[in-house]
Amino acid sequence: MARRNLPIPKAHKKTPAAAHAGHAVAIGLSAAIVSITGEQPTVLVVHRDRSRDALPFGTFDPVGHRTLELGLRNWVREQTRLQLGYVEQLYTFGDRGRHLTDPGEGPRVLSVGYLALTRAEAAPDTLWREWYGYFPWEDWRLAKPPIIDTAILPGLAAFSAAAPDRQVRQRRNDRIRLCFGIGSAGWDEEKVLERYELLYEAGLIAEAQHDRGTVPPAGFPKLGRDMVFDHRRILATAMGRLRGKMKYRPIVFELMQPEFTLLELQRTVEAISGVRLHKQNFRRLVETQGIVEETGRLAHKTGGRPAKKFRFRREILRERPAPGLRPTGRRNR
Repeated sequence: MARRNLPIPKAHKKTPAAAHAGHAVAIGLSAAIVSITGEQPTVLVVHRDRSRDALPFGTFDPVGHRTLELGLRNWVREQTRLQLGYVEQLYTFGDRGRHLTDPGEGPRVLSVGYLALTRAEAAPDTLWREWYGYFPWEDWRLAKPPIIDTAILPGLAAFSAAAPDRQVRQRRNDRIRLCFGIGSAGWDEEKVLERYELLYEAGLIAEAQHDRGTVPPAGFPKLGRDMVFDHRRILATAMGRLRGKMKYRPIVFELMQPEFTLLELQRTVEAISGVRLHKQNFRRLVETQGIVEETGRLAHKTGGRPAKKFRFRREILRERPAPGLRPTGRRNR
């Protein structure tokens, strides 16, 4: 696909004239726009500088935009020509210094974060990156990511050992155990944000070093691609929300083509959750949920026998209040 840097909205640039704006506040709209490419979840990004990506963001126009969501959809469509499907507001991020590093350089920015889903399209002016490139410790589909044992846990052990007292050390140990599934805790794929926040507090990711104005020491581990401001935090929030919500809402079908095989549906659920599922258990789950229906057509490009094609059965939305796909029978724990 064509790759071109999207323009940075004016409200996010430094404006010396705004130094006299006092307590002026600008409302920005930041979007984690997710799609599935092959068997990889991808996120739409823009380049702010040569080394760090950014989530797309635009400015809310209180005159031209009737609602925040319509404003988001409008500038995404203008910048990328993408028609967003499912859109959900995540959180309002308003920490001081998010977009301006020096005092008096402009209004304070409150950024309303969104999760948006779209089917894979070869849209112009877009740059898609695999989201596990930002969170390599979150992909357990093949096995436990080696980076957890080689870099993350040793770094977190040092963070715990540096605690000022025994109580703080115990609290840190508990967080490490729960976040990374040590011992009987087990891996919880929804704790994406909690894991990121722990790594940030421990100073193990590049954004923490950047925000503290320090230089990473020699041998500092590279824990995924970093992003500008707190955009990786917003993306972590979106990942955790999507992983959790697909268990009780059929939003996964926003990422599927209108017709699909059960294997394609399983691979999409696995891509989002980051864990492999037992094929027969997954098919049994889909059948008992009654969430899809056969189309009567076959997919012939499956590498084997033709597979039945299915579609989302929309009547399920009237039949049950919370239809979803809760992964069971994981192959990796």
